[in-house]
Amino acid sequence: MNGNLVVSGLRNSVISVRTAVALGACMWPLVGYADVDAIPENHHVIPAKGDLVGQNYQVTANKEDTLIDIARTHNVGYEEIRSANPEVSIWMPGEGVAVTIPRRHILPNVARTGIVINVAELRLYYYPEVGEGEAPRIETYPIGIGREGYNTPLGITETTIRLEQPAWYPPQSMRQEAAERGDPAPAVVPPGPDNPLGEHAILLDIPGYLIHGTNQPDGIGMRASRGCIRMYPEDIGSIFDDIPSGTQVNIIDQPIKVGADEEGAAYVQVFKTFANDESMTETLKEMLVSQSLVVEGTLDKLDDERLGELFEQPDDQLKLLSSLYKMPNGSGDEPTDGSGMLKDFLTRME
Repeated sequence: MNGNLVVSGLRNSVISVRTAVALGACMWPLVGYADVDAIPENHHVIPAKGDLVGQNYQVTANKEDTLIDIARTHNVGYEEIRSANPEVSIWMPGEGVAVTIPRRHILPNVARTGIVINVAELRLYYYPEVGEGEAPRIETYPIGIGREGYNTPLGITETTIRLEQPAWYPPQSMRQEAAERGDPAPAVVPPGPDNPLGEHAILLDIPGYLIHGTNQPDGIGMRASRGCIRMYPEDIGSIFDDIPSGTQVNIIDQPIKVGADEEGAAYVQVFKTFANDESMTETLKEMLVSQSLVVEGTLDKLDDERLGELFEQPDDQLKLLSSLYKMPNGSGDEPTDGSGMLKDFLTRME
């Protein structure tokens, strides 16, 4: 399928574009952009208050679209689009079907510098350096990472060398496996359509590990590599020249994220990759207190049964923390963050 036609068709099919995004774009410091419309949707000003960026929205599928086509057009990965649309067919969503685009993110709870890769959510966050007087910004991209047995290593490292049109040298272990299958692998794969590194590669200061493009973009948002970090070709192409050698890269595994929006409403997000055990509820409570989202004395108002369901059936989606509190006796009211504010709800329970 022609990629340009897919992009054009899907963009014309948007049925709900968030007012908040439009307002955010209008307030963007127009450094490096000729006009507001040119600002990519995955670029955000970091809010002065809060930890959330972006907004979810919906588009309408065309007859020829697959869910994977829609994911790439809107810069999300396979797992993200599937989790946000569990009832929608991956290969034939159907003409006129509404598809949710999960583009709201809680920023990881680590230093906001350089590149942050959260393997639990299959997503990369890039904090570019800004000039004096410019607002701090964040760019975020879906990625593919190492499959089982080839886990992407965690820790802080840095970028070293950037390679355009790289050659690929299959590791000895892969060549040996291929030979045992009776399908010998070449010692080197030159640049071109058969090269799994794509057209751009950024080497890390971890021997054998790279951030690179791909010749199989359908695998973005999956755990399918031998440990390297894959990006859509257009994504790594867009940041390739902007990431200098020596940029810090922090590879983390945060399967639970918490944060607040600019109005103070708290959110929780649990990814399907976490290892569930009885300590998860306490871990979440510790995170809420340490990030000043909840006062320690109010933790007993959290509903342990609801928390248990959250961990037993994680779905990668952001949830209001207020939905996880016990209901006041004799009240059918749902606690709300935002205008009602969680604080008011808790006061009623005392």
